[in-house]
Amino acid sequence: MSLKVPKSNNLQLFKDGYKQLSGLDEAVLRNIQAVNELSDLVRTSFGRNKLLINHLGRLFVTSDAATIIREIEVVHPAAKLLVMASQSQETEMGDATNMVLIFGGELLKKAENLLIMGLHPSEVIRGYELASAKAQAELEKLSTFSLPSPLTQETLASALKPAIASKQYGYEDTLASLVAEAALSIMPANPKNFNVDNVRVVKIMGGSLSGSRVVQGMVFGREPEGTVKKALKAKVAVFTSALDIAQTETKGTVLIKNADEMLNFTTGEEKQLEKIIKEIADSGINVIIAGSSVGELTMHYLNRYNIAVLKVLSKFELRRLCRVVNATPLARVGAPTAEEAGFVDVFETVEIGGDRVTVLRQLLVGEPGFDPTSQAEKTRTATIVLRGATSNHLDDLERAIDDGVNVIKSLMKDARLVPGAGSSELELAKRVEVYGSGLKGLSQHAVKKFSSALEVIPRTLAENALGGAEGNEVISRLWAKHEQKGGETWGVDIEAETDGTLQADQHKIYDSLAAKAWAIRLATEAANAVLSVDSIIMSKPAGGPKIPQQAGNWDADD
Repeated sequence: MSLKVPKSNNLQLFKDGYKQLSGLDEAVLRNIQAVNELSDLVRTSFGRNKLLINHLGRLFVTSDAATIIREIEVVHPAAKLLVMASQSQETEMGDATNMVLIFGGELLKKAENLLIMGLHPSEVIRGYELASAKAQAELEKLSTFSLPSPLTQETLASALKPAIASKQYGYEDTLASLVAEAALSIMPANPKNFNVDNVRVVKIMGGSLSGSRVVQGMVFGREPEGTVKKALKAKVAVFTSALDIAQTETKGTVLIKNADEMLNFTTGEEKQLEKIIKEIADSGINVIIAGSSVGELTMHYLNRYNIAVLKVLSKFELRRLCRVVNATPLARVGAPTAEEAGFVDVFETVEIGGDRVTVLRQLLVGEPGFDPTSQAEKTRTATIVLRGATSNHLDDLERAIDDGVNVIKSLMKDARLVPGAGSSELELAKRVEVYGSGLKGLSQHAVKKFSSALEVIPRTLAENALGGAEGNEVISRLWAKHEQKGGETWGVDIEAETDGTLQADQHKIYDSLAAKAWAIRLATEAANAVLSVDSIIMSKPAGGPKIPQQAGNWDADD
């Protein structure tokens, strides 16, 4: 006879306040629902703008998915997995962040049907991994065009246009040309060493985008502090410390007995300061860049010795500026050594659209006054001066330029391009579908769902541009054209000039192969991570004591 041990009904495993959700309904399907909401939120921004107001009350009008998810502060843990995948895409490639969110959400939407039908999540995960590997292998075969070498402004601009058009449709020609010009002017001998930090953007309100231009060197949206506004072939010193009389650490009391003592009280400090400024001037310095405050007395002596002063309070800008003038930032006030001093050909104040800005640049070959024996190196920074009517519009133009510069970075590593306009995704969907039909076992269902999920990119493009009903018609026409021989490049024509379809390669609409491959990989990994979760355990949120709640109305008589 066996002994039966009674089980406790109210066994407490966690502290009070913990929540535990497990099983298909409570954990997996809830997570899928949360990710779908996030995916549906950003899907419409595939070409359409959203108006966001963040927790600080700042206004954003943008279609950039990276900005949207950064400002809406997603808190659901499963949706955060997808957000982190899109942030990885932004860091690695700078483009196709929206594709990660949309495609990852669609994969989970398709997986929901399979799970409800009875498939185990591990079967779905295995199928998705097989399909992802097949899609990436087929994507390599779709590449029929690479960025030609050596690079020219026309070829680089044509490769950038599709990425910039996804953020600023209608302005892509102007912006792509500006980005290509800026990038080529600072392109290193080995293009793989291209640094995105070397292309800056300065926004000046007023005028229109057509008034934007590229300046070799750095532009600051403020005037120099002193009376000296221009210097040519100047030696530059960069100071990160305050240019002022040193303050004592402790407070002291000075007893002054007569008028002479009163007059002589500050003379010692003034002489000491003048001595320092004279040393700086004697070392040949014509321009000082101050990373902190500049005292009034210091300013007086700097003006006397005809030294121009520019305040740059951002440490990132200061670092870039040191690269332009080839100087070493100094933490002490004093004359720099020959190695610490920098050199700039032109330091000048110019007027752009009513605003006076300061430009620091080196002369290029062919410019009047260029000296081949000059000690100045080729400027390693280019600045795009953007003009626009509103600050929101300028911010969005800057985001589009950032995306364009990041696309150049990825193209320098891998110059291969694939047809855009949704044609590559539709062709991959077709090929993965054929692959899934030849598989045995339950994972074939997941592979087929993966192929139908790939269709979401061209479908979203068509629906956002042409409307739901017309979008369905366009997708049907595209499927028919992709079934024909040589129909791999048919994509969505968002302007619907004919029947809503076009050949992407003939219209020079190309996407970076590396960006697309990373997006498919990251979206699949994020979807699999959500599917592999079978229970959620949430601890009680940390926090101080809560304000006691009043029982009933505070004014009620008991």
